[in-house]
Amino acid sequence: MAHPQLNTIPTNIITGFLGVGKTTAIRHLLSQKPDDERWAVLVNEFGEIGVDGALVQGTRTEEDGIYVREVPGGCMCCTAGLPMQIALNQLLTRARPHRLLIEPTGLGHPAEVLQSLSAEHYRNVLSVQKTITLVDARKLTDPRYTSHDTFNQQIAVADLVVGNKQDLYGDEDRARLAAYVASNGSPETRVEYVTHGAIAPQWLEGPASPATPAYRPDPVVAGQASKNGLLLNSGSTRTSSETEGYQSIGWRFDAGQVFDYGKLLAFLTGLEAERMKAAFITDQGVFGYNLTRDGLTEIELDDVAESRFEIIATTLDTRWEAQLQACLRT
Repeated sequence: MAHPQLNTIPTNIITGFLGVGKTTAIRHLLSQKPDDERWAVLVNEFGEIGVDGALVQGTRTEEDGIYVREVPGGCMCCTAGLPMQIALNQLLTRARPHRLLIEPTGLGHPAEVLQSLSAEHYRNVLSVQKTITLVDARKLTDPRYTSHDTFNQQIAVADLVVGNKQDLYGDEDRARLAAYVASNGSPETRVEYVTHGAIAPQWLEGPASPATPAYRPDPVVAGQASKNGLLLNSGSTRTSSETEGYQSIGWRFDAGQVFDYGKLLAFLTGLEAERMKAAFITDQGVFGYNLTRDGLTEIELDDVAESRFEIIATTLDTRWEAQLQACLRT
């Protein structure tokens, strides 16, 4: 029997710079999904490995009405948007969702994602609603953020700016964020503050603001990433990429390779990087990890098909691979 045509699916972009808590916010939203609805999540990652899908899915499955699809390898709109279109079309066909959430990479360009979603072939399929940008207000004193084209684009296209991790900053940080949004965002953009990505589901509702500027990134800054990959042995691979002033390196290990939990935790705790995400099969279970400048978090996962590990940094440490290999059980 043919399915009815997909029509005006409420669609939100959840964006924000590296380590601001986008994945945590999406997990929070999914925990509040009505039981009788299907929600789909399209996740983009800067690196080639693809970890966020496992972290977003967490302990919930398609039987719970949650469908996740990854588009690894940088901005999902590169190559004329083809990787995004293929992944999105497959996700919509499989999930037939009541709501679609899109998480671009922290180094991706949400204006290009919005442009793709407004294309003729999606005009009747999707109903583009609020774009939410998460910001850590403490970062507004760091010129690596305020001078970065992608960070400013994320502010410019937002219908709602959410100051995440508010428990870690004070009144001066809140005032600084409000002033920055007033200077760099749409006149209609409002600011809210949350802890642990606790976005209210009602904030998703409503059409995107027509006042959102048609922001275009600097074409020099927004160039495609350079990428390479290497087969290490029969059970693991390494890939790396570089763009936007950051480098990424990641590894995949097949399910037959099990990590020593204690050694792995010690290695991850000592990492110095801008960002780390991982899903590991260990001798004590399956765990997801998330490292930001605020520390390392761990969640228990039901299962993963393989172990995946991704680091984003301004400079890569050549010792990481040997240290990671040493965490494998022999």
